[in-house]
Formats: sequence, structure tokens, C-alpha cells
Amino acid sequence: MFSDAAQLMSMEEGLANKINVCNASYITRFGVRLRGKMYTFEGWRSVHSNHPSPAKGGIRYAPYADLDEVEALAALMTYKCALMDIPFGGSKGALKIDPSEWEPHELERITRRFAQELARHDFLSPSQNVPAPDVGTNETTMIWIADEYRRMKSGDINALACVTGKPLAMGGIEGRIEATGRGVQYGIQEFFRHPQDLARTGLPDGLSDRTVVIQGLGNVGYHAAKFLSLEDGCRIIAVIERDGVVRNPDGLDIDALKAHVMATGGVAGFAGGTHDADGTAALTDACDILIPAALESVITKDNAPHVKARLIVEAANGPITYDANTILRDRGIVVIPDLFANAGGVTVSYFEWVKNLTHIPFGLMERRRDERGHRVLTQSIEHMTGRSFPTETAQELMSGAREIDLVRSGLDDKIRSAYAEMSMLWNSNPEIPDLRTAAYVIAVRRLAEIYKALGI
Repeated sequence: MFSDAAQLMSMEEGLANKINVCNASYITRFGVRLRGKMYTFEGWRSVHSNHPSPAKGGIRYAPYADLDEVEALAALMTYKCALMDIPFGGSKGALKIDPSEWEPHELERITRRFAQELARHDFLSPSQNVPAPDVGTNETTMIWIADEYRRMKSGDINALACVTGKPLAMGGIEGRIEATGRGVQYGIQEFFRHPQDLARTGLPDGLSDRTVVIQGLGNVGYHAAKFLSLEDGCRIIAVIERDGVVRNPDGLDIDALKAHVMATGGVAGFAGGTHDADGTAALTDACDILIPAALESVITKDNAPHVKARLIVEAANGPITYDANTILRDRGIVVIPDLFANAGGVTVSYFEWVKNLTHIPFGLMERRRDERGHRVLTQSIEHMTGRSFPTETAQELMSGAREIDLVRSGLDDKIRSAYAEMSMLWNSNPEIPDLRTAAYVIAVRRLAEIYKALGI
């Protein structure tokens, strides 16, 4: 996918290859004494690009993780940050472990040892490398890492900025947990605001009553499904999980389904829909929008010919293989690519990182001043017109922006700006066959400009 975009650009000899490869990868094998014996764990941290710095990217805990996957995901992070115009390079990390096999106190000891190894070799630092949650990790994992870094670097006043996705009480930011799912929603909304792009799908205007199939009800899939159903009027007609799929043509109650999954570990037995053990087959269900929000490579050359959705939104990293992407494009199915669709997480991570470096919450200095100004404005309008503001409108207008309001506003602005660039390139250049290629061209062009400016 990178090569397809690079071939459309004019770059000096060798630069495309430099951008393509990872700058550095660190392999660590460390021991932790648990349950009366020594266990050895293998982990990786790759930096695809540290121009600009710091490099940014999640850490996943998964038994299937390997170095190739980590380097590929680090590259995707570079392109994602460049596309969104966020001043981060790309990085990724993984620990080869199944979190479900360990107790929380054991995971903490393992995580702290991993953090020590990363920090000791400069793969963990507010100025050089900043992890975040990913598959198998969460905000608790992040604060263990941050606390261990703070112990090792007690003189670093910005120590908490060494990771993002932290709990709110420990330097996190409002809206971080929902960020990737919220970004998926904003990305779909923006797509529907572009009639020329929407026309390629044959879908009618507006999101209301659009049918949606979602794979994965983790953090990303849950929030995307919740926001699309409650705020945009979409019908989530199928949700795919590890134990199969649950369907309801009238729309699933996402909060009730999430509670059921949390209680039972799967979608089987949910009273609000019909369960089928063959979850993978639901990827080819008839629907308007398909949102793969789980793992990579779930849409392949084998099932791509049978996909019936008119719009696919890559809420996960790399859910469509290269061959499948070609098949879908030839069939006229529009794909909103991962480096755009799931960039909400890294965008809000950027906001959290900035908050940690400035040591002040967003909105603190201006909220009450804005409230007073808005109150004076509404009173003046009421005085001039002789009519009262509607109560709900007045309350919303006179409330100063909270941190969550500013986070959502900033995310929405980044999503809109990035999509506008992608759409313009897609529709103005006949050599650009799809949104993915447009996104890669924009990202690679920015990286090439950075290298040129640095004289590298």
C-alpha cells in the first residue's frame, strides 16, 4: 500500500526506501519470578520514524505478537500521525503474553519489568518514545508503566507524559477512552457530508436508519456502535465477537449487549438478538456499513468477493489485506482506511501529551470568562428583542467549554481537515484510485518534506 502511493510521487532516489523501513527495533527477553519459578518474557519496541519526535504508538499484550507485526504497526503509526498532521513519529510495542493467564498483581510485576527494559534503552520517554494502550492493555497498564518510569527518572518533571491513555486521576484526559470510537463516528459523519464521495457508494443522504455490522465490541467497536446508534440513528444489526455473531434486523441495544459481554465473555445467550456461532460469515451480511473493529487481516481475498456492504470503515489496524483491498476497490466498494478512520486515539493522545507537558487542564483559564461573556450576550439579545431565550438553548450557550468539549472539538476539527484533504486529492487526481491511496500520498508527502527540511 505504501509502494502504490510512493510510485505516484516524485522523490529523490532512495528516499522512498528510507521512509518505508523501520529506523530501529529493540528486542528484550527478561525474567520475572512468579509462582515460585522464573518466567522469561519476550517483548519488542520498534521506531519506524522519529522525525518528528517523540515516536508514538501503542503497546499490545498478545500471544500471537511478533516483530514483523510490531514493525508494520509502527509504520502505520507514522503514516497515521503524518496524515492527521500530528507532530509524532511512529512506534509500536508488544509483549508476547496472554493477559488472561495472569493475575492483576502478576501483570503489574511483568509490566514494570518491561517498562524498565524500555526506559533503560531509551524506548520510553516523554521526549523520545510515548506508548499508549492497545490490544490486551488498558489505562491501568499505562499508569504502571508511567509510575515505573517516574521512579527511574525522579528528576523528570514531565515523567507522566511518557505514556498516554492514563486514568484521569493520574494525568489522563477526558475523552481518551472513547477517542478511537468517537473518531470513527466523526469520520463517517464527514464522509456523508461529501456528496461526491457518498455517491460512489449508492447510499442515500444521512446516517439515520443506515444498517451497520460491527466486528468486535471492545473499546473501539463499542463506542463507535454506541455513538452511531444513539446520536446518528444508525441500526446496528449485527455484532461479531469471539464466540460468534448476534443479529437483530431492528437494531441491537448496544449498552445492554456490552453488559452481557462483560458478564458472560461473549454474545451467545443475549436476549436482544439471534446468536450464530459462525461469526466470520457475518462479515458478508447485507448492510450499508461494515466496521471491522477487532484484529488485522479479517477481510481477505477469500471473503472480499462476497462482502455486501457499500462502505467499509477500518476501525481496526489493517483489517483488510492488500489483495482484498484490490478486490473491494474493483467492485466499487468504498473503504475509509485505517490510518484515517482509527486516528482518533492518537489524536486525543496528542492532546493528553500536551496537557501533561503544560501541567494545566484544558479550559481552566477561559471557561468562567467565556460563561460570563455568553451570559452578557444572551441578556443583551433578550433586552433588544423583548423575548426570552429558550431554556435549553440558553443553558448550552452560557456553559463554558469543559475539557471533554474541547477534546471532542479538537478531534472533530482534525478529522474534518484530514478528510477534506483526502477527498480533494481523490476527486482531483485520476491516478488516485481510492481514499487509502490518497491518505498514503498525503502522509508520505509530509514525511518527505520533513526529511528534505532536515537535510537528511
